[in-house]
Amino acid sequence: MSAIRDHSPPAAGAQAARPPLAGLRVLELNGIGPVPFACMLLADLGAEVIRVDRADGVRPYAQWHSVLDRGRRSIALDLKNRQGVRTALRLAQRCDVLVEGFRPGVAERLGIGPRQCHARNPALVYARMTGWGQRGPLAQAPGHDINYIALTGALDAIGSAGGPPVPPVNLLGDFAGGGMLLFGGILAAVLDQRRTGRGRVVDTAVVDGTALLMSMVLGMSGAGQWHPARGGNLLDGGAPFYGVYRCQDGRYVAVGALEDRFYAALLKGLGLDPARLPDRWRRAEWEALRSVFAERFARRTRDGWAAAFAGTDACVTPVLTVEEAARHPHLRARGAYVQDGPLLQPGAAPRYEGVGQNRPAPPPAPGQHTREVLTELGCSGPEIRRLLASGAARTGSAPDDAVAGDVTSRS
Repeated sequence: MSAIRDHSPPAAGAQAARPPLAGLRVLELNGIGPVPFACMLLADLGAEVIRVDRADGVRPYAQWHSVLDRGRRSIALDLKNRQGVRTALRLAQRCDVLVEGFRPGVAERLGIGPRQCHARNPALVYARMTGWGQRGPLAQAPGHDINYIALTGALDAIGSAGGPPVPPVNLLGDFAGGGMLLFGGILAAVLDQRRTGRGRVVDTAVVDGTALLMSMVLGMSGAGQWHPARGGNLLDGGAPFYGVYRCQDGRYVAVGALEDRFYAALLKGLGLDPARLPDRWRRAEWEALRSVFAERFARRTRDGWAAAFAGTDACVTPVLTVEEAARHPHLRARGAYVQDGPLLQPGAAPRYEGVGQNRPAPPPAPGQHTREVLTELGCSGPEIRRLLASGAARTGSAPDDAVAGDVTSRS
């Protein structure tokens, strides 16, 4: 378990067979949502991820994270115990990246903040994930996805005309604006680390990432092509040729016929004469045009329309449940979803030519690999026994669905 310091490229021929992040060692401090998602992405692409779990064995929302936690090993340490902190620092000394999702200041108080870690490993990329950011008036406030996307203006843009804002599950804030930005920030910092030999502190905030995701909407607004009222714009369901329609069986199809040739194919598939329809680019005509489309789509079932538009350029697709999506021929061919016993989970992405799509390892129980990791760290048998006896470290597993602690700790 020596530190990764030789970053020279592998020989030609060996390079294609290796996952792109092979050789990258990541230390993940137990968190929820965005942190395990980013670390799942790193592990999926070949990084070795070791998660530090709580010494009491509790894994908050364990079942919810059964997919997010895949592909890493777990060591259970008590970070309120001096010996537990020393062990975590020894791990950080031998890693390329550390990822944490505590509230600002918590890692420093525990003794495993950036300063303490960089004193031992100046090359470490120290990646931090919070809702509000490390600084600012709300830095210490609790919050969740819905709060972050509300304050950034993103939530206000989502929903039907005349209705309330509609939370898009927690995809927009936690995972796109949070975990995905954290993943990208880590990769950028690692590239700089490989070039300079120096580490960085990465301050990732859900509010920052969500604001970035609003880039195109802001551009459209600046060009006078986005109106503040929900459900009245080109891409928010306002345009009748970009939205969803209820079918005869109560299920839905999605229509994305933005370009003229796609719109022509849509009208052909619906059996409509374009000369007898309102001008689709006049907003005042949108409701009338929507009524015509709605009446037509109500004549067939969802799958009937899917079959009718198959192979055309109309950009009409059925709105599938996740279970249906996993069975769709295209997604099956891509391996977009994989079935692991009773658990349905996404396949690793993106894909790299020459690298097979391996099935990710199952999520570890808290402390499952404690002895193994401590041995690799160079701890002797007596030293491991002392750590376990003192409570600084723990082996074993936690209840299947432990819910404990402050669930807003990443805020």
